[in-house]
Amino acid sequence: VQLQASGGGLVQPGGSLRLSCAASGFTLDDYAIAWFRQAPGKEREGVSCISSGNGNTYYADSVKGRFTISRDNAKNTVYLQMNSLKPEDTAVYYCATVASDFMCPVIRGFASWGQGTLVTVSS
Repeated sequence: VQLQASGGGLVQPGGSLRLSCAASGFTLDDYAIAWFRQAPGKEREGVSCISSGNGNTYYADSVKGRFTISRDNAKNTVYLQMNSLKPEDTAVYYCATVASDFMCPVIRGFASWGQGTLVTVSS
């Protein structure tokens, strides 16, 4: 099981980025997949989750209405579209498998993740 997040960078407040999560060695659609982030000196925060199969989506209150999670089964990739970015969104973002679909609504229970991608929101 290997996950690789990419797409981070430096963006001005109000800008957009799209993160990608590519999987190898397994089929993403078989798992609930989450994005979480970690900023320096702060606790890990679950950002969004997409369930296996039917693809129900869930978001933290801090990003609801601004971020969109999606999955492309043909590319075995999950995306996180981030709009209206704020300085407080600055963090390293990781994609992870979730231990169970039951944990997806609360965006917890991360089981496996790879290297993250740094998102910096600054003017």
